Amino acid sequence: MRKIKFVNGEFYHIFNRGVDKRPIFERQQDFDRFLQSMDEFNTTQSIGSIYENSFLKPDVKLRRRKAKLVNIICYCLNINHYHFVLEQLVDCGISKYMKSLGGGFTKYFNGRYKRNGVLFQGQFKAKHISSNEYLLHVSAYVNLNNLVHKHKGNLFRSSWREYFNKIGKTLCKSQILLDQYKNRNEYRNFAISSLKDILARKELSKELEQLLME
Repeated sequence: MRKIKFVNGEFYHIFNRGVDKRPIFERQQDFDRFLQSMDEFNTTQSIGSIYENSFLKPDVKLRRRKAKLVNIICYCLNINHYHFVLEQLVDCGISKYMKSLGGGFTKYFNGRYKRNGVLFQGQFKAKHISSNEYLLHVSAYVNLNNLVHKHKGNLFRSSWREYFNKIGKTLCKSQILLDQYKNRNEYRNFAISSLKDILARKELSKELEQLLME
């Protein structure tokens, strides 16, 4: 039984990893499929599957995309885990979204790699973001999470580039954060500075834990 209650209009840090810490993204195409799933499963209307959804007319797809379960604020997909910041828009929106996303991607992954069983480590984890200050700092941590784990090259996908590069299709409601700053560079500087503080505290925590174990 989940202790946290999801409330419409509130923000949440959502995260999970592969069972036994296994990779959940083996190839670049897996990242692309997960991002596609993040987009297409974000609707109050049942789509059945991404394959079935591909046959729908463009106007029907557009209507479905407007009937969203959540706003995606930012995300980072790493080799064996993911992080989101989500705003719930409708009752049970986050739970429904994560169930469709997790179930759909597991079915795709198991079919592609000829495996059976669960892919993710139990129920997804969630933390309520209780203040705007917390929201801003969590967004820095999520947007730049690949740097936390020192992932290089294309071994990750992050919303960071949505915030600063002009790309075609976007998943995130980045303006919820960016509108709080004079310009994008001001948010960039804040996020980088915030991440440095987070990493410094994380390293200090490790040192303290080692001292206590000696």
